[in-house]
Amino acid sequence: MNCKNYDELLLISLARITFLSVAEKMKLLSNIDNAMSLALLSIKDFESIFSRKIKGLWEPEKNLLSAKDELGILKSKGINFLLYGEKNYPKLLSEINNAPFLLFYRGNPDLLNQKTVSVVGTRNIVPEAKNAAYDFAYQAVKDGCTVISGLAYGVDCASHTGAVDALYDSEDSDLSSLGKTVAVLPCGCDTIVPHGNLKLAEKILKTGGCLVSEYVPFVQSEPWRYVHRNRIIAALSFATVVVQAPIGSGALITADYALEYGRDVFFHEVAFSENSNKICELKKRSLEKKNRTDLKSVNSVEKFVFEGAPIISSYSDYCNALKEVPGFRNQRVQYELFDN
Repeated sequence: MNCKNYDELLLISLARITFLSVAEKMKLLSNIDNAMSLALLSIKDFESIFSRKIKGLWEPEKNLLSAKDELGILKSKGINFLLYGEKNYPKLLSEINNAPFLLFYRGNPDLLNQKTVSVVGTRNIVPEAKNAAYDFAYQAVKDGCTVISGLAYGVDCASHTGAVDALYDSEDSDLSSLGKTVAVLPCGCDTIVPHGNLKLAEKILKTGGCLVSEYVPFVQSEPWRYVHRNRIIAALSFATVVVQAPIGSGALITADYALEYGRDVFFHEVAFSENSNKICELKKRSLEKKNRTDLKSVNSVEKFVFEGAPIISSYSDYCNALKEVPGFRNQRVQYELFDN
């Protein structure tokens, strides 16, 4: 494990507490030496320490026992963790106000402090978007850029696959100059979700990539954890590329997070292809049937582009867009796409 100056059981015990912020956990860490001391605290003690009302269930004995089990799983499965505030913790991730107290990982965590790009999109992927996500990630890795995504079916899967294939196809035995790929999980690192991507996860690790999660072992994926996970995908890169995302897509939540964190957001041109537009229309009709008749408040790719998000056609075009003056490429493209 990292974090050699701290009691590991205390770190896991703190990570399990859901009603404390990362800043509050760090404050406790600076004043408590071991997990048993934490277990002696009551809710009233927490309220006294942080001068606020605590809303949450606190079962100290159960927390301690669970932390012991989880620490055993971490050691047996070779899962390590990075502590917020330490120098090897991802710098970009540390900049957000709700960063994970511990970031669990399998593989190479150094990638998280190197050149990265986040690539996201829908599970209901059209063929041209699948090819675009694959090609973008393939070229990014060849250029030494690590691709961050979420290991879901669709765009995520195509992106990770393009990244690992770039490494397998490399004729150079030294892969150090190439990028890799990182999958951010909505569950503990002791499992893979979806299970159908287990082989892909293994390839990510075999090619020098990394699997990361903010959750302790045994934590299962739930719908809200996918959304919460998206903030980490957005935070780990200076830029997020949305390949395909129908109205209301979770990928657009990632884009929102990226903008909130002061990151760049780009949309691939295939997000506006004929097939992508058909998927969008189907999603709109589905929302309308659910009495969501007012779609003005629902996120869409058009909203982001109208507000200035650039459209790119490839990884090389993305690199060019990074160098351009903000808004340079938008006016003409907007009229071409939406003036009909």
